[in-house]
Amino acid sequence: MIKIAKFGGSSVASAEQFRKVKEIVEADSDRRFVVVSAAGKRFDGDNKITDLLLLVNAHVQYHVDCTGLLADIEQRFLDIASELGLKWPVHEKFEIFAKNIKKHSPEYIVARGEWFTAHLMAEYLGMPFVDAADVMVFHHNGEVDMERTASRLKDVMVRQGSFVLPGFYGATVDGQIKLFQRGGGDITGAILARCIDAGLYENWTDVSGFLSADPRIVDHPRSIRRITFDEMRELSYMGASVLQEEAIFPVREVNIPIQIKNTNRPQDEGTIIREKARIGEDEHLITGIAGKKDFISVHVKKAHMSGEVGFVRRALSVFERYGISVEHIPTGVDSFSVVVNGADVRDSIYSIVTDIRRELEPDDITMVDKLALLSVVGRNMSKRSGTSGKIFGALGEAGINIRMITQSSQEISIIMGVNNDDFERAVQVIYDRFVRDEMVTAS
Repeated sequence: MIKIAKFGGSSVASAEQFRKVKEIVEADSDRRFVVVSAAGKRFDGDNKITDLLLLVNAHVQYHVDCTGLLADIEQRFLDIASELGLKWPVHEKFEIFAKNIKKHSPEYIVARGEWFTAHLMAEYLGMPFVDAADVMVFHHNGEVDMERTASRLKDVMVRQGSFVLPGFYGATVDGQIKLFQRGGGDITGAILARCIDAGLYENWTDVSGFLSADPRIVDHPRSIRRITFDEMRELSYMGASVLQEEAIFPVREVNIPIQIKNTNRPQDEGTIIREKARIGEDEHLITGIAGKKDFISVHVKKAHMSGEVGFVRRALSVFERYGISVEHIPTGVDSFSVVVNGADVRDSIYSIVTDIRRELEPDDITMVDKLALLSVVGRNMSKRSGTSGKIFGALGEAGINIRMITQSSQEISIIMGVNNDDFERAVQVIYDRFVRDEMVTAS
């Protein structure tokens, strides 16, 4: 079985981390194709190479001298090469890059973090280096040309047998460097897995997979050993993410599972993400709990609204006019609410409310701010009657007022709105009642 091993920035941040990567790769002969991000933070307060290169680009755009900044970046790579005894000419290559810095496009500059890191990793692992610009093909509109990309990757796979590939970037057919969105190294690994028909896409990071709750709220939350793509999407959308969300689509379409693993604790099982849970696998009622604070709900009420064609659409068009993304739309017979991220409407919410009042002439329009959204996710909740009632009951017993309720169409998540001040306590209550108690019963 072919395994794609993608290592994030924290996994390649230093010579010490390079050594861990080598041990992991050499421990399994199936790991013949490695994707790396740019070197990340070595410690709290350190800088990611990508962030430094973004700063370099800003200096270039505003004609500010960046000589010292470039020297700091070069030294990071020199330190790794020196400590590992690597011979790849870091200084010579970086000198050429820095000398022509004003001629490079912003995307070319930012992509050099992966390029330098991958060159060093390739030598250290004794594998060929393959430039992502030669195999990851973009259309000029920023979309990946999957047909050309698959053809080039399969060709280099046959010729090389194994290789190290920098993540995060590719190029158009005329050689113009293009970047994926931030965290795009995960997408590179997923595309590689798809194009060469891998059996598993391993994503190595600094955490041992998904946790069932935020460890800043819940002490030692249960690890999620297995999760479906749909469940992962629900949790990631609410902030519980260890993987770039767009990375699931290339592999999901061809049923290649993803495994999240910890470079610093390779013995940990991690989390397997696949399309459907296998029979007999973890059958927890709740897979995970996640949420975010600081939403705003605009509640619109009008008698006989349900008989007025296009009423909700007209309200939503107001939000669209201001470029606001709508999170949720709980509805009733004569009313509905539009829930949006508070930060998105900080400067426009009163104008939006004024426009809705003028254009729709509702009987009443009110606004609730400082709202937290809490998502309880589990593929088995729909199979067990009374789950929703038990969750609402547990929060009610704890004196937590539920301001909003909505459920996904797939019935794998229940989303509740609570006051910001109740958010952490709500997470803890649900975890204790439905996750911790289940763990105690199982033991």
